[in-house]
Amino acid sequence: MSMSALRSLGAYTVDRRPLAIAAYRRLWVASAVCAVGGSFSVVAIPTQLYTVTGSSAAVGASAAVSFVALVVAALWSGALADVMDRRTVLLVAHCCLALTYAALWIQAVLGGRSVPVFMMLVACQGLTFGAIMTTMGAAVPRLVPVELLPAANSLSSLVRYAGSILGPVLAGALIPTVGLGTLYLCDAVALLAVVWAIVKLPPLPPRTDPTGPSDDPAPQYRQGRSTIRQVLNGFRYLAASRLLVAVLAVDLAAMVFGMPIALFPELAQHTFGGPAGGGVELGLLYAAYPAGVIAASLVSGTFTRTRRHGALMAAAAAAWGITVMILGLAAQLWIALAALVLGGAVNFVLSTFRNAISQAHTDDAMRGRIQGSLTVVLFGGPQIANLLHGAAASIFGPRMVICAGGLLTTITVVAIARAAPELRHYTARSNSL
Repeated sequence: MSMSALRSLGAYTVDRRPLAIAAYRRLWVASAVCAVGGSFSVVAIPTQLYTVTGSSAAVGASAAVSFVALVVAALWSGALADVMDRRTVLLVAHCCLALTYAALWIQAVLGGRSVPVFMMLVACQGLTFGAIMTTMGAAVPRLVPVELLPAANSLSSLVRYAGSILGPVLAGALIPTVGLGTLYLCDAVALLAVVWAIVKLPPLPPRTDPTGPSDDPAPQYRQGRSTIRQVLNGFRYLAASRLLVAVLAVDLAAMVFGMPIALFPELAQHTFGGPAGGGVELGLLYAAYPAGVIAASLVSGTFTRTRRHGALMAAAAAAWGITVMILGLAAQLWIALAALVLGGAVNFVLSTFRNAISQAHTDDAMRGRIQGSLTVVLFGGPQIANLLHGAAASIFGPRMVICAGGLLTTITVVAIARAAPELRHYTARSNSL
């Protein structure tokens, strides 16, 4: 194969252009280390809590504690990221998360029998993780030009989803040999790579000059005397932008109506003949979606260079609804798996352009607060979906509920796109923020 053909083929694989920027490259490499070696607590926390209490309800309660803390931190840190140096906020948040993992390690070594202490540490993890997710989303647009935001977001998603697969698998294999406490210590050590990358970042102080679009909907919302006032101003700014509201509504519809993960155990057992309590069928259902995400990320160059960000986001969300309907109608496991793989791929496109649009369209002085709102939706949407799908499936059955959710997703997205032409016609701007 000729060199020109290889270059042409390379343009359709992973879009690596943001890695040419030293600051982003260091941050991305460090996040790759942390995504695998710093994600062991995902397995360690519920495992330790269940071992101590023998109660799945306690595990569920810890997830609720973490989620509430994350929501509070996302909104609060978003306001801080708009008035403070974002590098400082990121550094403090990562150091606090490393200290939290170190404390989890110490309590595990000492026996780890105190549930209140454990819950307090879980809350600290949620607080710091919420601050990191929000502030990172606001910091990346200061490191890469706006035309590279889709590529940067796709690279970040590749690391996050690969880590979500490899990290838990490795953690499960390590628990019998090194114990739970060592996993927490590994998480703390892995975070040092990210701390190093953040220290090497340039200063990211608040900007005084407007950097948003010329039709910035609410410049008067950029200021606030208190954190609470700043958070409220962020919601007002969001509500004043038809484009951002449409982006948020499409994403929320896709996650709430079209995320039937809570029904996978029932689907695996009663539709695809899996054993009670879980089996290969259940594992494949859970693995198919992230497999589709990773597959799409490996060919991200096919779409990250396009300028029709709004149309692609809406089309991907509508396509996600269709794949969910196929999942609900599937009578054979291979069809369901194919639908989930395809769904993971189109959802990857959806999330890539959701982030790119929200980052590029928002004035830098408001990015922290808007990213805080998106973080709440990103983590809150699946929680609402689990509640709604679980309740509805107990009445109508899982397959009907999944089909209805997919249909509602597609109909809602089409309705939003028709009502908000700003989304359909949105194209990437060429200027750097």
